Amino acid sequence: MHSTVSDSLAHAGAWFLHSGIQEPNGGVARYYLSAEGRNLPVSTEITGYACSTYSYLYRLTGDAAYREAGIRAAAFLADEAWQPAIAAMPFEVGDPLPPAYFFDCGIIIRGLLTVYRMTGEARWLDRAREIGLFMGKAFRANGTCHPILSLPSLEPWPYEQRWSREPGCLQLKSAMAWDALATHFPADPFLEWYEEALSYALSTWESFLPGDPDPLKVMDRLHAHCYFLEGMQPRKHRPEVRATLAAAIDRTSDYLREISPRFERSDVCAQLLRARLYTGDVDRVLAADEAARCRAHQMFGDAPMDNGGFCFGRRDGQPMPFMNPVSTAFCLQALEQWRQFEAGEFPGDIAELI
Repeated sequence: MHSTVSDSLAHAGAWFLHSGIQEPNGGVARYYLSAEGRNLPVSTEITGYACSTYSYLYRLTGDAAYREAGIRAAAFLADEAWQPAIAAMPFEVGDPLPPAYFFDCGIIIRGLLTVYRMTGEARWLDRAREIGLFMGKAFRANGTCHPILSLPSLEPWPYEQRWSREPGCLQLKSAMAWDALATHFPADPFLEWYEEALSYALSTWESFLPGDPDPLKVMDRLHAHCYFLEGMQPRKHRPEVRATLAAAIDRTSDYLREISPRFERSDVCAQLLRARLYTGDVDRVLAADEAARCRAHQMFGDAPMDNGGFCFGRRDGQPMPFMNPVSTAFCLQALEQWRQFEAGEFPGDIAELI
């Protein structure tokens, strides 16, 4: 039996199918530039998120169109983006070969695993394992992971003082892919690698925020900090992890509400709400407020690209001109999970976390 979904989710799901954000080759664009009327190039990371989103929507609705879109996205990743000659996954497909990002690889694995669960086809699981081994063998270094590697050389990029260009607690969400793979491949060192990443994140997270004197840049860092909240979920039963989750959720919540009058990212609202629900310690007043914030970012219009998706955020109360697939995925899931929670139906399945 399929869940009764909200009008908001139905519109967001239709946006994923009909807006044009998924290109004919199955890949999904990073986002759509509303003012210019065009997509940015296809991103392997965003296509991984789309795999998880299409699979989630298929489970909720049973609509075969979501299943087909998820399979097309997975085929792009497994067959076109993957570089078998060097056993590596670039962040985009191009010539010369773009670099590889640790974070992107984990998101891609988790997306392929959702398509495997949806279809039962082993090829998605096998490719996910190959990418997981690439992550562990190429990126790991001295207890942490290099964020970016040049391809085909596998040389690490020099670190920069930007959250996406240096090691940090945010990488724990990507490391969740290792924890998921360990269930299927216990003989591989995936579980050891996840625990290593968890230990690093727990020892370094307190220095991540605010991380910048500019409040607008702190809002961007909140998005990355929420990845840490998500990455801890597989071990939330441990007392030290649970205590850290509570403190990190409160810190994120405080910064969001302090900065949001000037700049609010829709994905931060959704990520924070989902973290509350998955952790289980839910302040209903704050959660309801975060759900309302998510809803306020959904856009409706006549054109398919403008109808049902969620914009990136608001600056000084005005929507920013980016229709964003990740924002849409996170917000549609957060709002559906909030609906389920209020109805006493939230399953809390970490494998479904987009």
